[in-house]
Amino acid sequence: MNEERRHFKIFAGTKGENLAQNICKQLGCKLGKRTIEHYSDGEFSAAFEESVRGQSVYLIQSTCPSSDNLMELLLMIDAAKRASAYKIIAVIPYFGWARQDRKDKGRVSIGAKLVADMIQVAGADRVITIDLHAEQIQGFFNIPVDHLYGLNTFADYIASLNMPNLIIASPDEGGSKRAAKLAAKLNAPMVMCYKNREKANEIAEMRILGDVAGKDVVIIDDICDTAGTLCKAANLMKEAGATSVRAVVSHGVMSGKACERVMNSALEELVFTDSLPFDTAQCQKVHVLSVARSFADTIRAIQEHRSISEINQNS
Repeated sequence: MNEERRHFKIFAGTKGENLAQNICKQLGCKLGKRTIEHYSDGEFSAAFEESVRGQSVYLIQSTCPSSDNLMELLLMIDAAKRASAYKIIAVIPYFGWARQDRKDKGRVSIGAKLVADMIQVAGADRVITIDLHAEQIQGFFNIPVDHLYGLNTFADYIASLNMPNLIIASPDEGGSKRAAKLAAKLNAPMVMCYKNREKANEIAEMRILGDVAGKDVVIIDDICDTAGTLCKAANLMKEAGATSVRAVVSHGVMSGKACERVMNSALEELVFTDSLPFDTAQCQKVHVLSVARSFADTIRAIQEHRSISEINQNS
């Protein structure tokens, strides 16, 4: 990297430390020092332990609930702004509240838009994220958003398994576009599940649209929260005669009884990225792939004023 482009520093929030360390290894730099000081009433403050004046500051933090994680990011943005940072780039591997991207019934909030507004008001100049739940969330921002994709990471891993009768599956109609892209990349057929929810995190009905008998099924989704959808889809696939069933998911939220459900399901393996920290000892079926290189390449391109679209295609 040219000397005049080196003026940047990387810091991490609590939910971004592991990924940030890996990104720094890719870039050959050190992770910046910061402190999060907690008070007895639950309030906390963020501070940098080194100068950021005149620097492009990259703040790596997933904004998954609880809201403390979002608040950490907002406080770090504000601290960087008040410390005279040149540019403030929020690197948000998992963009929380993304499922609240529209009004699907009366008198509800659009949480994703509210979060976007808060990040901008706090002082962020740019956002980098990966595999948003809904791509239109980019339009909620009035600052540049670099939306990365984990598709190539998953495709490379699936190809390495050399499954002879591969078929790609979407667990619902909303993920059919994502599944179609992966199927095209791997030159594999695709099936889809139809599901109906009566309320959040509870599936009333699910059925398979397509034939999976004798196939090695790979289900692709963007979020594994309670794992209810994935496990139900996997069990249906197995009952329909699938030889094996795996799932690849961008963000492993894994809340509630998710680990227990995965272990008791027909899933042979659940693969997700390191956009959120996860201890694989909690669930032996989980395999984590790193997207650190994608973020590192993007940061390098921004610093060198190069195209990011080319990196996104090859990452």
